Amino acid sequence: MKQVVIDEYECIGCSACVELCPDIFAFNDDENKAYVIKPEGGDKACIDEAIASCPASCISQE
Repeated sequence: MKQVVIDEYECIGCSACVELCPDIFAFNDDENKAYVIKPEGGDKACIDEAIASCPASCISQE
């Protein structure tokens, strides 16, 4: 099964993924970066939209 992954080094902290899929992504205010709270994924359309919307292209499914 594919896991949702964010390259936190590449993340620019725009939080688009958190706004699109709050059940999968969360925001770390201390680091100013998004992170995955549900790596097993969920709504595939939502995840695909988050991947497409990420300006840093740091979200993937592996």
